[in-house]
Amino acid sequence: MTNIAIIVGSTRPGRHGEAVARWVLEHASTRSDAKFELVDLLDHPLPHLDEPLPASAGQYAGEHTRRWSETIDRFDGYVFVTPEYNHSTPGALKNAIDYLYREWNNKAAGFVGYGVVGAARAVEHLRLIAAELQLATVRGQVALSFYTDFENFTTLRPEPRQVDALGELLDQVVAWSNALAVVRQG
Repeated sequence: MTNIAIIVGSTRPGRHGEAVARWVLEHASTRSDAKFELVDLLDHPLPHLDEPLPASAGQYAGEHTRRWSETIDRFDGYVFVTPEYNHSTPGALKNAIDYLYREWNNKAAGFVGYGVVGAARAVEHLRLIAAELQLATVRGQVALSFYTDFENFTTLRPEPRQVDALGELLDQVVAWSNALAVVRQG
C-alpha cells in the first residue's frame, strides 16, 4: 500500500496548519488507494540545522536527525500543508526539509497552502526546493484563503470547490507516488 505523509509545516503558536492538515486527512482517509498519516513538525523538534555534513552524505550525527530520517523515509509521497510567512515558507518547514536528502528523492509531493492569498508564494518556493531534492511535485494544489475558506479569519470552513481541488491533488500524489516506486526500486 502506498504511504503518504501529510506534513504540518508550521510550529507557530495559534497556527491553522493542524486544522488544515486534519481536514486533508479526513478527506484522504476515505480513499482506498493509499494510507495517509499526519506528520507534525511539533512532534519532531529539530534545532536549526546542526548536522556537520551535508544531507546528501546521508551520515547523520544527531539522534533527532536519525529519527526524522526514519519518519520521512517510510513514505512514498507527501502533502505539505504550509502557511505563507513574508512571501515564503515557514523557517521550521525549510529547516526540516534541509535536514535530509536521499529520503525525499524520487517521491511525489503536493501542496495545500493557507493564508491571505492561499500561500501561493510559499508553495512556489517549496516547488523550487523540491526540484533540488529530486522530489516530483504535482500540478494540483489547494490554496485556502483566509477571506473565503475561514470563518472570521480563524475557523476553517473551506468552500466546496476546495474539496474538488483536494481530490485532484490526492489523485495526482498517489499516481505519481506509485509511478516513482518503480524508479526507487530500479
